[in-house]
Amino acid sequence: MQKKFKMIALVLAAGLLVAGCNTMEGAGKDIEKGGEAIQKSAK
Repeated sequence: MQKKFKMIALVLAAGLLVAGCNTMEGAGKDIEKGGEAIQKSAK
């Protein structure tokens, strides 16, 4: 029973880490696009 619980917890933790990385990558791309728009308007 404990082995099964540990495996489930490990899979859930890995899923959260992967989801967090994707979210941060998406936020970085959004910020980069915003910066590019500011640069274009400044020219």
